[in-house]
Amino acid sequence: MPAQGLGTLIAPDGNEETMKRPLAVLALALLLAACTNGSEEETPQQLTLISHDSFVGSVNEETFASFTAETGIQVEVIAAGDAGSMVNQAILTKDNPLADVLFGVDDTFLSRALGADVFVDYRSEGVDSLASDFKQGTYTVTPISYGDVCFNYDKAFFEEAQLPIPENIDALLRGEYAGLVTVEHPATSSAGLAFMLATIARYREAGWLEWWERMRDADVSVVADWDSAYYGEFTRYGGSSPIVMSYASSPPAEVIFSEEPLTEAPTGVIESSCYRQVEYAGILDGTPYPEAAGQLIDFMLSKEFQETIPLTWFVFPVNKDAELPQEFVDHTIIPAEPLRLDPEVVAENREQWIDQWIEVMEG
Repeated sequence: MPAQGLGTLIAPDGNEETMKRPLAVLALALLLAACTNGSEEETPQQLTLISHDSFVGSVNEETFASFTAETGIQVEVIAAGDAGSMVNQAILTKDNPLADVLFGVDDTFLSRALGADVFVDYRSEGVDSLASDFKQGTYTVTPISYGDVCFNYDKAFFEEAQLPIPENIDALLRGEYAGLVTVEHPATSSAGLAFMLATIARYREAGWLEWWERMRDADVSVVADWDSAYYGEFTRYGGSSPIVMSYASSPPAEVIFSEEPLTEAPTGVIESSCYRQVEYAGILDGTPYPEAAGQLIDFMLSKEFQETIPLTWFVFPVNKDAELPQEFVDHTIIPAEPLRLDPEVVAENREQWIDQWIEVMEG
């Protein structure tokens, strides 16, 4: 006798329809229950945020304390190396993500992450508070902070040498600045990569390599990383270069961390050299808690969290209502027109540009 499906079971009175009706009601009830359970996300006890080492290194128990107090959700933060390594990990683990939220992907690697579809779309409730420079048409990722990579100069050196402070990077090609400049290697340093991109944004394809050729001939010094440039080569710390590639936030940092109180920063910024890097957060596709992850991004965009950014990570908030610490107001410049390139253009050409740079500078 062939097996019978639910729809063809025979009731004791011999009437198929008698049995079909209660079974249909039961099936509908089960379906509705399943849909209801699926639409209500369970509040997690913990969310995991993955970020680059420089962010994670300054996270403490207060960083997300008010988020936890408001939501009941703890935040675990895990480090993933530099921004490039972090994006690579997100791509390799996209089918089984290591975290719920990723923070710290910048313009340099953004297109790689978006192209790999590692994020789900999310428009934060806080995007209306974004400064106009950071508003977007779509919000797969959300801007959280930005930094400007700029040439810093040692004020005391220029005063003692009676040299004019170079007004832009064109001026660095003049003979009086030969041997006085240190930059970082673009293949090993995010600051070095940002400044290489700055020269491309400034001189375009036709002229950027020529600028580097002339800087090579003017004895520009190239080091592996920011620490080597700033604390090794900068005349401020006993080196021989009064001009080094650093950040717009470095002068206020000099004031804040000075052993003796300072009324003026000992270093300055060459404004026209600045290249802007924006850092984004996104909800990783595959998280079981997309709604809670969105709440965490909302918190990171809130005025409360944004105002902790400068003194904790020495970058700048994107929320237009966030107030800067007085040291940042008094001792640095936020460039009115920083150099930038489209993230997609960077993604398409980054490796080729680095190879070209190496050929000019080391070939």
